[in-house]
Amino acid sequence: MSKIDMSRLNLKKAGAPVSAVPPSHGQEAAPALAAPNDEDQSKDAFFVQVGEIAEAMIVRHGSEFAIGTLVLAAKFVAEGRPLVSRRGDVGGTAGVAKPV
Repeated sequence: MSKIDMSRLNLKKAGAPVSAVPPSHGQEAAPALAAPNDEDQSKDAFFVQVGEIAEAMIVRHGSEFAIGTLVLAAKFVAEGRPLVSRRGDVGGTAGVAKPV
């Protein structure tokens, strides 16, 4: 991992979530957040699923494989490309996306 001087990052300018930005001098901490709504709970559930899949990939194939797979998936999402094939392939590979 690379060493990053966290004190030099401007999280407010970078668009980080408000909870990730520590209060500046003279500012009080933000009040406690309200209970999570349905969307927050849904996102949390997906995050748990991704974590479980990542842990399973690490156990079976190692951390390099898990990292590569998650980065490739993020690239596909960013490009708007499908992650799985939805057509009925005859060769038994339906549902498997091939990296380009």
